[in-house]
Amino acid sequence: MVIQKVLVVDDSRTEQVYLSDLLQKQGMTVRIAGNADEAMQSIQVERPDLILMDVVMPGKNGFQLTRTITKDPVYADIPIIICTSKGQDTDKVWGMRQGAKGYLVKPVKPDELDKAIAALGEGRA
Repeated sequence: MVIQKVLVVDDSRTEQVYLSDLLQKQGMTVRIAGNADEAMQSIQVERPDLILMDVVMPGKNGFQLTRTITKDPVYADIPIIICTSKGQDTDKVWGMRQGAKGYLVKPVKPDELDKAIAALGEGRA
């Protein structure tokens, strides 16, 4: 699977810029959503190849949005990597149970992000 279009869902402008820069250096096109409503509108307009999802956001949180997306047959095949400050083992388990394909704790290290994205391709034919 080639990842070209990524949607970054995060309410922090700092994180939006940081993650966008990392992804753009890899040649990916990045779109930004600051909350769940913006994210759903964005994926309906242009389907991303990958979603990087924060958890702590106003309104619907990232766990809820991940579940909404992965349970919708129209969008269920879009992989989601959670990128959050919530680093407890229980948070990781819960995030994966919601349908996430990866879980990274902030601050996200560039090599960890690269490995998480590469792992998506290993699981697909």
